[in-house]
Amino acid sequence: MQVSPLIWTLTIVFILALLAFDFFFHVRKAHIPTLKEAAIWSSIYIGIAIVFGLGVLIFGGADPGSEYFAGYITEKALSVDNLFVFLIIMSSFRVPREDQQKVLLFGIVFSLIARTAFIFLGAALINSFAWIFYFFGLILLLTAGNMLKPKKDEKDEADNLIIRLARKVLPTSEHYDGDKLITVENGKRVLTPMLLVMVAIGGTDILFALDSIPAIFGLTQDVFIVFTATAFSLLGLRQLFFLIDGLLDRLVYLSYGLAAILGFIGVKLILHALHENNVPFINNGEHVPVVEISTGVSLTFILGVLVVTVVASMLSPKGKAHAAISGARRHATAYVDLEYTADQSERNRVFTRLLAEEEAIRSLQPKYRQWVRDEVELMALLKRAHDEHDASVTK
Repeated sequence: MQVSPLIWTLTIVFILALLAFDFFFHVRKAHIPTLKEAAIWSSIYIGIAIVFGLGVLIFGGADPGSEYFAGYITEKALSVDNLFVFLIIMSSFRVPREDQQKVLLFGIVFSLIARTAFIFLGAALINSFAWIFYFFGLILLLTAGNMLKPKKDEKDEADNLIIRLARKVLPTSEHYDGDKLITVENGKRVLTPMLLVMVAIGGTDILFALDSIPAIFGLTQDVFIVFTATAFSLLGLRQLFFLIDGLLDRLVYLSYGLAAILGFIGVKLILHALHENNVPFINNGEHVPVVEISTGVSLTFILGVLVVTVVASMLSPKGKAHAAISGARRHATAYVDLEYTADQSERNRVFTRLLAEEEAIRSLQPKYRQWVRDEVELMALLKRAHDEHDASVTK
């Protein structure tokens, strides 16, 4: 699809304006978004992405339009999986609820910068080396395989090499000072955990880009479509986090669905590479007559897998059990941590959620209760949360 420099400029300015609006009108003043606020703005950002896609469909044609929507849906699904890792990182670093918006917006901006760099690097490689499609396809197949492996312990997600080095080399406070990155402690300037959180988020963003960019290049090689589908999938991610916060743990089969999608796109890329082949040791450098997967088939497959994955997760007893156990541990930890939030309405919301999750755990069948890791520790944590609540009520 031919795109003029003017359209490129207007698109980039529009995306930057949306980010600036998000910061100045929603994020700059620390607050906890209500469910209504998150729902409204999530709908607005998704609506903007759909309208933009319809514009591509009308002015660019059916193929570019289909490629945009296939890319947008794939990147959005991968972004939801990324949110789960962000949740683990922020929980591990005990980020105050009021400041989580700024961490998320930083993650979105850093991710957009990292992915834009990978997009133009990927485009340059594609234009120079036809064999790069084999490489991208292999990356996606390996990523799909890794997604099928058991999840790492949650503590490992936020305790990576970069963070361990940062803690050793840089003087870091144990406590937050609002959303400041540097504070004064015992007369010395030290870093706050907020900076470490942003380092952790930024490091994971780079890893996510290594997966997502080959995935969308498997659906389209149009740089404008790749860039806009990626950018619009990231915009509104902050609001989506607060909207589906309680549902993230329910999506127990999301990794399987994403593995199927990435594996499918990996196969699609390798078939395309064979069709365009000029590698000497494959078919003597000649094109290999293979069936290529159309964008329409790709879009149908991606939508079908995501629908099945989400529905199966929401109806699954395993999903309900996992959500109750993980949610109870996270909400009890947040409630007893007075640094998490000083907002009484938020504390009440957390405790109400905790009560519902405790009730769900008590109603679990024996075969699901075995998923409760460190049950004695969890029960002690829940008791401490109740003691904190009783003490606050009697004051």
